Order: sequence, then structure tokens, then C-alpha cells
Amino acid sequence: MADHGFDLPPKAPPEVTAERNALADEVCRELARAGLPVHRGDREGPQDRPGARVYATPHAEGGVYVDWNTGAELATAALELFARGIDYADPPKVVRHHNTVLEHMQAALTGILVSAGFEVEEPDKHGHGSMIRVRTFRP
Repeated sequence: MADHGFDLPPKAPPEVTAERNALADEVCRELARAGLPVHRGDREGPQDRPGARVYATPHAEGGVYVDWNTGAELATAALELFARGIDYADPPKVVRHHNTVLEHMQAALTGILVSAGFEVEEPDKHGHGSMIRVRTFRP
């Protein structure tokens, strides 16, 4: 057990981490080539920048993930309502709009990455929300 009182997941070996970082960099290049704003969410500055965020996770069970970040105005409006409590059967319009944007961008990111030669999958929504997992690249 670590000093902070809970177990951390085991880290991936250095060679696996290097492969993930190379794959994440290639994902960034291809999304930028498609004209999308993109950044490495695991490395670069503020996490509230809109656009595609690419992550190479360091833990053994991790991988490379991509998600979409809406602009701050839409994200904040949706999250504030969500935090106050919403009726999940009939959410407010801004929450529905935010979710719709994420769904469409997930589909667009998936299509762009597959077209570029990546193998992708939709991971468990409970643990990864609207993220896409990138498995491999075949140029």
C-alpha cells in the first residue's frame, strides 16, 4: 500500500509507455491533419481547452484514449445544472445539447481515426464516459 492510504494501479513497463506515447502522438497528428483542434490531455496546459484531448495512460491496464471537450460556456452550463440535480428522464435542454455534441463528436472522431488507419473501440462508459480507446495504427 502506498503512503497515501490506498493502492495505486500498477504502472506499465517503460516500453509499453513509450509505445502508447508514440501512438498518442500519431493520433494527435492525424486529428490535426483533419483540421481539428487537438492536444495531449496528459501533458499540456489547461484541461478546459475545447477540442480533442488525447491521453496515454501510465497504468498497466491503460491505453490511449481520445475524448472531446466542448467550449467552456456549454460545458459549464451543463455541469452546473447537472450538479444541482436533474431529472434524468427529461434533462434540461442545455444538458441534452451538451450530450448530443459529445455523441456526435465521438462518432466523428471514431470515423476520422478509422479512416486514417487506427483500430478503435468504445470502452466501458462507466469508467471512460464518451472516450474512444485507440488500440493500434496501421498506415
